[in-house]
Amino acid sequence: MKETTKIETVKTESFEMEYFRFGHGNKTMVILPGLSVDGVMKYADAVADAYKSMTDDFTIYLFERRKNLPIHYSMEDMAIDTASAIKELSLNHVYLFGASQGGMISMLIALNEPELVEKMVLGSTAACVPSGRFEKTIGEWIGFAKEGKREDLYLSFGKAVYPKEVFEASQETLKTIAGTLTNEDFSRFVILSSSVRGFDITNRLNRITCPVLVLGSTDDNVLGGDSSKELYESFKTHDGCELYLYDTYGHAAYDLAPDYKERMLRFFNA
Repeated sequence: MKETTKIETVKTESFEMEYFRFGHGNKTMVILPGLSVDGVMKYADAVADAYKSMTDDFTIYLFERRKNLPIHYSMEDMAIDTASAIKELSLNHVYLFGASQGGMISMLIALNEPELVEKMVLGSTAACVPSGRFEKTIGEWIGFAKEGKREDLYLSFGKAVYPKEVFEASQETLKTIAGTLTNEDFSRFVILSSSVRGFDITNRLNRITCPVLVLGSTDDNVLGGDSSKELYESFKTHDGCELYLYDTYGHAAYDLAPDYKERMLRFFNA
């Protein structure tokens, strides 16, 4: 029988946060996922399978955002809470991978808690989200969520995140999943996605000192094809920083590119 990845909860004095872990390596890797309409815990087994090539070297933890979100919850708040959860579990010298919004949180953790992060991989993320870019994608999602338009939200999300051929092949699945969304899912999504509005830490990036691998795609329709290049320009002046851009996997390159985990593993083990 296939092993089921156990969902656990870390408790601090002020909040609770779900996470799961897998692998048996001596080093610790932490994954911070991007925005999700219905959360990532239900996909724990799929995530563990996707990262199985890294489990000999790493024990891997994936953290969800905290439970019981406050109405106003900034990216800085997310970084503080996530770092607190990591430390509550006595994790240190972590190899941090943040995708999309998770990458934004990861950069803030590396800024605020530099001793916590050994190396960092940033996937399909940005240090700045201009208002025009935000309104074109994330702002539209927020509008659909506030109106309770399940199918419109999921299809808009999928169209922006996935390459055209993947989106077209996945539409019926997306519609089916959309039907399972609850009002709580909508409320949580609006709070988390609204935190991206006005995000800009460009002038602080030079304070990040750990080695960084930036992975992106030139056809990223969520944060823009230039966002990864702009990130690298801020990091390239110190040792151990690398950039690799895909051309055909869109924003979801972290899920779709067949060599993605191999690149991460090579960078983390270098």
